[in-house]
Amino acid sequence: MPVSDQERIAAQVRNPRIVRLWQALAPLKSCVSFMNTGAHPDDETSEMLAALALRDGIALSFACANRGEGGQNAIGSEVTHDLGVVRTAEMERAADVLNLNLYWLSETPADTIFDFGFSKRGTETLEKWGRERTLKRFVEIIRTERPDIICPTFLDVPGQHGHHRAMTELAHDVMSAAADPTFPDVDLPVWQVKKLYLPAWSGAGDNYDDDLPPPSATLTVKGTGQDPVTGWSWAQIGEQSRAFHLTQGMGRWVPNGKERDWPLHLVRSKVEGPDRQITDGLPATLADLASFAGAPEIADDLQAAQSACDAAFEAFPDMEEVACQAALALKAVRAARDACPDKAREEVQHRLAAKEVQLSHIMRIASGAEVRAWLERDVLRPGDSVALTIESSGPVSDVLPVLPKGWRFADGLVQVPVDAESTDCYPATYRPGVARLPAIRVGVTVDGVSSETLLPLERAPVVLPARSATLSPDRALINAASELRQIDLRVSGLFPQSGKVGLDLPSGWSAIPATEGFLVEAPRDVAAGLYDLALKIDGAPAETVKRIAYPHIGERARAFPAQLSVRVLDVELPDVRVGYVGGGNDRVGHWLKALGLEVTELADSDLTEEGLKDIDTIVVGIFAMRARPALKNAMPLVHRWVEEGGNLVTLYHRPWDDWDPETAPPRRLEIGKPSLRWRVTDEHAQVTHLAPEHPLLNTPNRITNEDWKDWHKERGLYFAKIWDEAYEPLLSMADPDEAAHEGALLSARIGKGRHTHVALILHHQMEKLVPGAFRLMANLVARP
Repeated sequence: MPVSDQERIAAQVRNPRIVRLWQALAPLKSCVSFMNTGAHPDDETSEMLAALALRDGIALSFACANRGEGGQNAIGSEVTHDLGVVRTAEMERAADVLNLNLYWLSETPADTIFDFGFSKRGTETLEKWGRERTLKRFVEIIRTERPDIICPTFLDVPGQHGHHRAMTELAHDVMSAAADPTFPDVDLPVWQVKKLYLPAWSGAGDNYDDDLPPPSATLTVKGTGQDPVTGWSWAQIGEQSRAFHLTQGMGRWVPNGKERDWPLHLVRSKVEGPDRQITDGLPATLADLASFAGAPEIADDLQAAQSACDAAFEAFPDMEEVACQAALALKAVRAARDACPDKAREEVQHRLAAKEVQLSHIMRIASGAEVRAWLERDVLRPGDSVALTIESSGPVSDVLPVLPKGWRFADGLVQVPVDAESTDCYPATYRPGVARLPAIRVGVTVDGVSSETLLPLERAPVVLPARSATLSPDRALINAASELRQIDLRVSGLFPQSGKVGLDLPSGWSAIPATEGFLVEAPRDVAAGLYDLALKIDGAPAETVKRIAYPHIGERARAFPAQLSVRVLDVELPDVRVGYVGGGNDRVGHWLKALGLEVTELADSDLTEEGLKDIDTIVVGIFAMRARPALKNAMPLVHRWVEEGGNLVTLYHRPWDDWDPETAPPRRLEIGKPSLRWRVTDEHAQVTHLAPEHPLLNTPNRITNEDWKDWHKERGLYFAKIWDEAYEPLLSMADPDEAAHEGALLSARIGKGRHTHVALILHHQMEKLVPGAFRLMANLVARP
């Protein structure tokens, strides 16, 4: 659908022309490029990058290993690949603020370079990612972007996240590999990175705890100062970018005068001379480029281009004069490009190509050319035809749609081919100055110099698969301890609507068509295990589409095979009434019901003596203390309820989730931080039962080594650090070469009742249909 008038007005207010032009002029100050590297979206050093880009004019890029699939989600319930889709979009919006070219080492949801969870060692990370594959992709990125400088955000030291350590280790390797013509299987021209810096600051904090001090600073990037047009400090602009990482709760207010500086340590350099500024030894401006590249043939053109760039700055805010000077600069840049000798092309041509894009945007903005375009629908299917509207004003010389391969534009309609692929939910690159297709090419001519820019549609369309449907549920349990063998499978969102649906069934299973789907039934003697039932439409495999929309990122979609995964397990259930207090970040209440337990989702109004009188066990979901203020206020009442015989189970919380160690639990229980020190990341870590005969490990299900198999991501995190003597630790576990933790599962008799705190990530294991998680949870909710 087209953007509403209100949305368009809001966008106009956010992006006044004067600010757009001023920020577009910034890159003309420099020919130097700086690549920040990290493991996850939000690892970029946003405040420092804002100063480098908008104050110093340095071209920025960010090489990010994975999509953050293993991170937290502070705004919704998306996890794993769906979370990766959201965090990819957040990173793109953050990149827009900094004019940051974005590259992902992870190219698909199935990529081995995946956020598999917390890691403590870089070697472990690279084993899982695949060292050769990861370095190869990194080399591709370096040879594509051709940065002069690379700088990781974190250090490769014990106490730091293993993903961060891996990317910092590879930064050393990629500097050599990208310049090595014998490096295998990368068909791109070699590129020599000129400098490698490391951060000369510690990465310690709530999550990490660097064991070693940072290296000494060889230079410092000043972070103080303000943008003269907006009045914003560079740190504030950095945090405007960072605030798009909402799933991670990023974005902080930096008062004027509270900015920080950024010390860097030069590790390797391929240029001579002192290193007092990061641009030392590099072509700081176009005027320096001819000498740097050894191309005196183009010195005059490059000097003319730089002089015109300087004049454009001096002319601001005279829009007409800025446009004229940008046109002069573009003319000179093109002359230098065409006259560049072969010996200098490696160092010159990519810099001039970037300047051509920058100057074209300046000419369009300064001349007053405005173009908006939208499709009548922004959710499309293969074979669709949809009207395209283009609205332009000002001195626009040419406006044309630019479409993906195979798409057509005729008679005002965009035609999507019948074999069109779904929109890529994990795009490998993003360049703020070059719109993704479909886009609009805008031509502008100033003083006889013509330029083109590629602008995005007001709302990017999402192409969905040719055959799709949504299954509800898409994951289910069959508990062999109960009589139930049927699953009511609903099929909705069928496309095409006339399609005939069917299921690929395991031997002995049946599926009876129902009004809204199927009644799927397993045989009475069904064996324990995991069964995948694929959906077909008109005899062909179907996909499920997960559409995700948030105001800060717009709409995205992920398509994946449509199937019902059924875990058959054997879990004895206690006869209890469970009250679940969720924080919106897990589905534990859903899974307890699916297991066969009687569960009531407790609203805030239920957190009263009357509301709890018929509840045997309260389960508090992850982060619920923070997300449910009424729960925090009701804890004195809950404590009395426990004293009188109630069973309280609290799932893992972080120290900042309003977990007061004195008032949240019935007895003092402090959660450890930084989290790296208080977690076990090895999902296969040996688990020792410290109290083998304790009821929670035996009733109604005996927990054995089998229940600790096939765990996903990690064992647990934010383990308890200190606890009252009333609590008994039930488990011990450790990562390799570390001391054992005993704060993963603690239980205390409190009066007639019990409180159990669980730092194991049971909610995640339940989503992954891990049998042991369900068996242990059934024990935890049993009466004291």
